Amino acid sequence: MTAQHQRIVKVCGMRDADNIRQVEALGIQWMGFIFCPQSSRHCAALPAYLPQHCRRIGVFVDATLNDIMDRQQAFRLDGIQLHGHETPEFCRQLRSASASVIIIKMIPVATADDMQQTAAYAPYVDYFLFETKLPAPTNGINGGSGVQFDWDLLAHYHGTTPFLLTGGITPDDAPRLRAIRHPQFAGIDLNSKFESSPGIKDVALLRHFLHNLHEH
Repeated sequence: MTAQHQRIVKVCGMRDADNIRQVEALGIQWMGFIFCPQSSRHCAALPAYLPQHCRRIGVFVDATLNDIMDRQQAFRLDGIQLHGHETPEFCRQLRSASASVIIIKMIPVATADDMQQTAAYAPYVDYFLFETKLPAPTNGINGGSGVQFDWDLLAHYHGTTPFLLTGGITPDDAPRLRAIRHPQFAGIDLNSKFESSPGIKDVALLRHFLHNLHEH
């Protein structure tokens, strides 16, 4: 990734104030807060510090519109990531209720056919997030498994909405990520493989990975 083609780096699952400060200082573009009680990275309360120099993204799983709006106001969210079974109609309602916010829809991927889901959502979202589709999601949640899908399947996405890639990205994946040439590839979402414990990111590991990601 050259400087002119530098991607969005989103670090997700944050909730500890000191850890938030440290990760923000690495120069990432987005930071994600998970508002799902079933998640081991659930952000149940407002941290003592919220990032000031990167965008705040709230991650929701089949939440109500009112709940999303309440969290958006409390955390002053710049973006909303829908990580459940939300319908295109729900995305349309969210877009109408919050026209200025970034909307990201997670699409679980296991086969090329899964990419076809994007068409119905495209009019209402700003980004897709391609996540590993699990046979039996933990507590009904796709994500956090540390499992990768076959990135060759990205070639079957022909839409014009940009996407982020997630699902088991590891510190060793920087060269593979630099090699992705899809025109709509906008960035990456990092989570479980960069943690010392759930919700606490290993800052040294992230720093080393980011250096490798941007070194060429």
